[in-house]
Amino acid sequence: MPARFRALLAALVVAVVALAGALYLGYRSGLDAAAGRIDPSNQFASVDLRNFLTPQMMDDHLVTLAYRQLERVYYKPVNSADLVRGERSGILTLLKAKRVNDASLPSVQGGTDQTQDLQKLGTVLAYAQGQYAKHLGKDGGTEITQAAMRGMLSSLNDPYTVYLSPKEIQSLNESLDGGNFGGIGVYIYQLRDGQIVLQPIEGLPAAHAGMKPGEVIDAVDATPVKGLSLDKVERLIRGPQGSPVTLKTHAYRKKQPHSFTITREIIRVPTVHAKMESGYDYIRLSDFGETSAAEVRKALLDGKAHHAKGYILDLRDNGGGLLDAAVKISSLFIPKGTIVSTINRAGDKDDSAALGTSISGLRPLVVLVNKYTASASEITSGAIQDYKVGTLLGTKTFGKGVVQSIYPMPDNGALKITTARYVTPLGRDIQHKGIVPDVVVAQDLDPMLIDTPRDKQLAAAKARLAQAAR
Repeated sequence: MPARFRALLAALVVAVVALAGALYLGYRSGLDAAAGRIDPSNQFASVDLRNFLTPQMMDDHLVTLAYRQLERVYYKPVNSADLVRGERSGILTLLKAKRVNDASLPSVQGGTDQTQDLQKLGTVLAYAQGQYAKHLGKDGGTEITQAAMRGMLSSLNDPYTVYLSPKEIQSLNESLDGGNFGGIGVYIYQLRDGQIVLQPIEGLPAAHAGMKPGEVIDAVDATPVKGLSLDKVERLIRGPQGSPVTLKTHAYRKKQPHSFTITREIIRVPTVHAKMESGYDYIRLSDFGETSAAEVRKALLDGKAHHAKGYILDLRDNGGGLLDAAVKISSLFIPKGTIVSTINRAGDKDDSAALGTSISGLRPLVVLVNKYTASASEITSGAIQDYKVGTLLGTKTFGKGVVQSIYPMPDNGALKITTARYVTPLGRDIQHKGIVPDVVVAQDLDPMLIDTPRDKQLAAAKARLAQAAR
């Protein structure tokens, strides 16, 4: 999948939901910036408490769990008073957005006593539920509870520490497992001007319907998409296998309208696009998913079988993925040594070592990076640079160097909490700094340039490989 497509669609830094023990890496906030691991000692959903608790008890239970997890595992000390204020602020923000006029909540101040703070959290939540849930419709209580948790987490001013709703968890799982869902087979991304653009995947329904790359979506089943977020448009396009969806589009930078009625199929999106070009093995990796390491390995072995003169690993616009995949992919190039180290609040360090699965003869190697190369991509880029097994070329990377853990909740949602930071094999902390490539080649961030004759960075990579071969 083209790099920025999934970086903008589902870019994440270390996260895990259905894959216990795995890590996912990315850089965006909310769903698009997960980074962490499921903590097997905190499987809150192991018993469906909804069968035993009243709605109010469940609401209190969720907020209590959120509070205790933040206090226990957040990678920095937590100010309890901020969490109390954050809950109140989150609920008021929801009520304002729902146009509940003159909404007010009890004024409370958090302190240092956990029991008292939990009582204050419960007081505010119960008041909001009793006074305003009925004004928000049948799911009003759920919305208020979720707003309370989101407010608590947002009080930390950490865009990567968030509450994920059950729907968001489902979308994240689809991203992690490679994307098994009813769809039409397109990469979807959003330009800086807000336009949402599609690129059909060869051999899948959209391509069979005649769609060409660069179609800008105007409407999905008569629903205008202007102003909608990327994930909302994605949900409109997805649907049950065998059902039709009609897209109104126009070609990028052109006005001619197009209409496509496409029957949805179960789609599995590949994460690797590979080809031999000018004698070089070119591998573009869109994210670090469950199948990515096997896909990259196959592409590298195919390149060797075709006697490639050099290798290009394109990580531009790659917003991240599973830490496990980053270690596996890095291990294809690095025979031994630490790939990445994570460090928690207590200073405990956990090293992830190369797996001993390297492929010999992958020289010369150029890794393409840019501003949207983030997280898991930066782990692989940093390891390759530190061990000097390849040349990084492009522009400075994003700089996402913290790790989140995902804790399932009894409502089938989850807490995603920053629990650690990570460093490269040489101990470089890249948070907010990024990685400066060995060879800087500037290029516009327009994703439509990647792998085209106008791609200056790709041309520079080929030139670098040609020079190394002399």
